[in-house]
Amino acid sequence: MKKLFLLTAAFATFATAAAQSIYYQDKSNKDMMRHTLRNEVLRNEIILPKVNGFQVLKSDLHTHTVYSDGNVTPEYRIQEAWTDGLDVIAITDHVEYRRWEGQMVTFLKGYMPEGTKGTNTNLVGKSASEEGILSDLNLPCQVAKASAEQYGLTLIPGIEITRDPLTIGHYNALFIKDANTVYNADPIVSIKKAREQGAIIMQNHPGWRRKNLEVIEFEQKVYAEDLIDGVEIMNGSEFYPIVVDRASEKQMFMAANTDIHSTTSRDYTSVGQLRNMTLIFAKDKSLDSVKEALMARRTLAYSYGTIAGEEQLVRDFFNACITYETLFEKDGKQRKVRMSNPTSMTFVLNFGGNPVQLRPFTSRDVTINKGKDVTFTVENLWIPGENSHPVFKLTYEMF
Repeated sequence: MKKLFLLTAAFATFATAAAQSIYYQDKSNKDMMRHTLRNEVLRNEIILPKVNGFQVLKSDLHTHTVYSDGNVTPEYRIQEAWTDGLDVIAITDHVEYRRWEGQMVTFLKGYMPEGTKGTNTNLVGKSASEEGILSDLNLPCQVAKASAEQYGLTLIPGIEITRDPLTIGHYNALFIKDANTVYNADPIVSIKKAREQGAIIMQNHPGWRRKNLEVIEFEQKVYAEDLIDGVEIMNGSEFYPIVVDRASEKQMFMAANTDIHSTTSRDYTSVGQLRNMTLIFAKDKSLDSVKEALMARRTLAYSYGTIAGEEQLVRDFFNACITYETLFEKDGKQRKVRMSNPTSMTFVLNFGGNPVQLRPFTSRDVTINKGKDVTFTVENLWIPGENSHPVFKLTYEMF
């Protein structure tokens, strides 16, 4: 009976402590409690090492808001990027397409001149009216700026030049100063007008709606004039391996972006995925450093576990992510080595048989015999050239 009493008392004490820990008193309402175990929004930290002395910034260079055809506000895009672990985000609403514009004007009819009718001035496939584009295309980035500062994110002001995907394509102008001056009926003139104000130009989703990735006439023109600085080799769930080689040949930085219109919670994190990211190797998070890194082509593209880029940077990144520790040596002829991955990346290794994973924050032991090197391919790393995946070598002397 005494043991039962003590157990009951202990349980009651535990229950009281638990009750106290999962509720707390509201500061202003004496009759209201608040739940401690609510789903508080926290930032998902993506752990990556420094590489060659550079920070590896997690960025998304292609996003949309309600000011074009996205479903959320610019402020939400910033909060979402912070939650997802990004350091840098670009707001790149369309120049020529604003899906919600007519509804916005109709909703604000009490503030509009009498007789004003809500319309959607979609210029995709049409000619601009004499009045041109009346919307303030700088507004999305302006309203996002305060939120970006609050959350400690670097905001790149941008705009998307949106033309027929089969004959011209879509192009992001990043680091623009005045989005309202970019539009011209001739898309090449639009690109040049953006570059005149210091913008860098990224070609978006080059395979979208096309049957193949053959270089079309418009692309030939802009490539020949060196008007394109970067290209998306991954967009959403799309991946264009051929464009890895094209980017390398034409000296364009490689990017992977969400092109998000809905929410990354729906499209990525709810199914356990990190969002698409352009990994930028920069001195710091300032706009100048980010722009310098993009122009220097120090980027890798990340999407659904695949990482792609120039071979040397891919190798440097992998080598910075993986650490090695010698566990023991046998008779001076054999060493057991532990490969550890203290990062948020997963690597798929193939030692000549079935592929195996080296998941985030895990280790794998490898036996290395003297005079017999161990080679392995990292199958989720893509590099230019016929052999699309880099091969690494471990030797007895290395350890």
